[in-house]
Amino acid sequence: QVQLVESGGGLVQAGGSLRLSCAASGRTFTSYTMGWFRQAPGKEREFVAAISWSDDRTDYADSVKVRFTISRDNGKNTVYLQMNSLKPEDTAVYYCATHRVRYRSSYYHASEDFGSWGQGTQVTVSS
Repeated sequence: QVQLVESGGGLVQAGGSLRLSCAASGRTFTSYTMGWFRQAPGKEREFVAAISWSDDRTDYADSVKVRFTISRDNGKNTVYLQMNSLKPEDTAVYYCATHRVRYRSSYYHASEDFGSWGQGTQVTVSS
């Protein structure tokens, strides 16, 4: 069983930046693709970004391309989400997740492809 703990959320003005972190423990981190999702009030959870277990592929939602960057540090069992040029519509609870299947590419990044989730961290962007 894997445990995921997100941090780094907060309140920021539009145009600002935040860096989210997700620390993983309890399973071989390097074998699994990792993802970030978000859920705004009254909306369904949506995909944000994913990074393959091999660290050679990343995928992004169209709404965050260019502005957000996902990365991983396998030595620290941590995945990051650097968020720049934040907009009020980025306001949501952000969750990290680990893929259900070992060695599966981030090409497969539907919510149901991920089996373990963190508790989430709130990101609020003011206009």
